Amino acid sequence: QVQLVESGGGLVQPGGSLRLSCAASGSILDISTMAWYRQAPGKQRELVAGITSDSSANYADSVKGRFTISRDNTRNTVYLQMNSLKFEDTAVYFCNAEIYTVWGRRGTYWGQGTQVTVSS
Repeated sequence: QVQLVESGGGLVQPGGSLRLSCAASGSILDISTMAWYRQAPGKQRELVAGITSDSSANYADSVKGRFTISRDNTRNTVYLQMNSLKFEDTAVYFCNAEIYTVWGRRGTYWGQGTQVTVSS
């Protein structure tokens, strides 16, 4: 079994910052790409940022310059530092990872989501 557990969401004022964490655990042999997605009410889930195993990152245009994705391969953890938050960043944020298990299977795994609310 593989689990992804997110933490760090909450309520923040516009212009504020939050740091999300997502830790993968279980029968993991290797993790390739890790990513953060978000889904706002009434909207489709969208990619926020992704990072490869060698820490090459990509970002949605809407968050470039404000968000930073990073990972700690020794802890199987991915982070999302969110600065200069805007009202439109309000969403449930989901962690995603491509994982190769000790049982020889590769698959895409999702966390349960963490709410980020930007409000004054």
